[in-house]
Amino acid sequence: MSAGTTTLAWRSLRHRPLGATATFLAVLLGTALIGSFATLVETSFTAADADTGNLVVMGAVVGGWGALIVLFSVASTVGITTTQRAAEIGLLRTIGATPRQARRLIAREAAGVAVLGAVLGALVAAGTGRLLFALLQSGGMVSDATRYDAGRASVGAAALLVLLAAGVAAAVAARRATRGPAGVLVRDSVAEQGRMRWWRVAIAVLLIGYGLGMAVITITVTAHDKDPYAAMSTSGSSSILVGVGLAVLAPVLLRWCATPVRLLSGASSSASAHLASYNTTRRAHLLSGVLAPVIVLTAAAAGTLLLVDIDTRSVPAGTPDSDTINLLNNVVVAMIALFAAIMVVNAFVATVAHRRTELERLRLLGATPRQVRGSVVAEAAVVALIGVGLGLLAALTTVVPFAIARHEGVVPDGGLWLVPAVVAAVAAVTLGSARGAVRSAVR
Repeated sequence: MSAGTTTLAWRSLRHRPLGATATFLAVLLGTALIGSFATLVETSFTAADADTGNLVVMGAVVGGWGALIVLFSVASTVGITTTQRAAEIGLLRTIGATPRQARRLIAREAAGVAVLGAVLGALVAAGTGRLLFALLQSGGMVSDATRYDAGRASVGAAALLVLLAAGVAAAVAARRATRGPAGVLVRDSVAEQGRMRWWRVAIAVLLIGYGLGMAVITITVTAHDKDPYAAMSTSGSSSILVGVGLAVLAPVLLRWCATPVRLLSGASSSASAHLASYNTTRRAHLLSGVLAPVIVLTAAAAGTLLLVDIDTRSVPAGTPDSDTINLLNNVVVAMIALFAAIMVVNAFVATVAHRRTELERLRLLGATPRQVRGSVVAEAAVVALIGVGLGLLAALTTVVPFAIARHEGVVPDGGLWLVPAVVAAVAAVTLGSARGAVRSAVR
C-alpha cells in the first residue's frame, strides 16, 4: 500500500499543478530568503571583530523578522492547498481509504513538493547570500578584512526550518481534513466554514498582546531613555507582531468585516458585486489566504517606512550609526514587502485554481465572462480594503509610540504621504493578481 500511496500522490500532483506550484514557490522563496541571511551569521564566526556585530544584526535580527514572515506564509500556503482538498479526501474516504491513508497521501505530496523547493531554495541562497554580503561590504557595513565564509550549515539549517514549518502545517491541515465521517467532510467542504482552533486564537492573542505591550513600553519607558534608538528597539517590531497576529485571525476577521464593507459598497448594484459580496463571506476561509499577506504587507511597509521617516527627521545631531540603522530598516521593509507581495499573487493563483469548476458553473448558469471576472476582482477589492485597514491599524502600534518618543505627538510631523502610497501599491498588487489569475481561469 505504501508504493500505491506514493504513486497516487505523484499522479495527484500532476493533476493539480497550480496548487503544487504555489507550495513549491513558497518553500523555494522562503528557503532562499532565510538562507541568505543565515549565511551572514555563519560568516560572523570568522569575521573581524569590528564586523561581527553588523553581521549578527543583519543575519539574526533582520533575518529573524524575515523568517517569522516567511514561516507564517509557508505554513499558510501549505494549509490552504491542503484544506482545499477536503472534498477530494472525503471522496477517497467513501471508496474505502482510511483516515491514516489519506493523511499519508497528503504528507507525501507535501513532502515531495517541499523537498524539491527547499533544495532549489538552498542552492539559490548560496548565491544570494554571497551577493548580500557583497552589498554590505560595498556599503561600508563590513570591512574588506572580512571574507565571506558560509557553507552548507547555514543554508541547510534554513532548508530544514522551512521544511519543518511546511510539514507541521501539512500535518495539521491533513488531520483537520480527515476528521469526521466522509460524507460530512464532502458536505462541509462546500460551505468551507469552520471554527477557528483554540491554539490559533492563542497564538494571535500572544502576538497582538506582545506588540501592544512593546508599544506601551515605548511610550512609558524607552521614550525617556538617553539612547535615541531605545524607542526604536521596542516599537519597531510592534507593527509586524500585531500584523502577523491579525493575519492569524484572517478567516474570522474577513467574515466579520465583509458585511459592513458590503453594505458600504452597495453590493446589490450589479451582478458581479452581488456575487462578490456573497462569496467573500461564504469563502472566508479560502480568501483569508489572500487577506493574511495583505495585512502583513501593509503593516510592515507603512509602519517601517514611517518609522524611518520620523527617525531621519528627528534624530539628534551626531548620533552614531544612524545611517546604518535606517539601512537595516529599509532592508527589512523591502524584504518583507517583496515576499508578502509574492505571497499575495501566489495565494490568489491557488485560490482561483481551486474555484475553476465553480467559475465554469457560473458560465453555464448564464454569467458572462466579464461578470465572472468582475466578481473575482470585486472580491479582491473587498479583501484589499479590509487588509489595508487592518494593516494600517497594526502600523499605528509602531508609528504612534515612536512619534511620541521623538516628541512629534500622536500624528507625525511629516511623511504622511507614505500612507496613501503604500495603500495604492498594496491595492494594485492585490487587484492585479486577481485579474491575472481569473483571466487565465476563465479563458
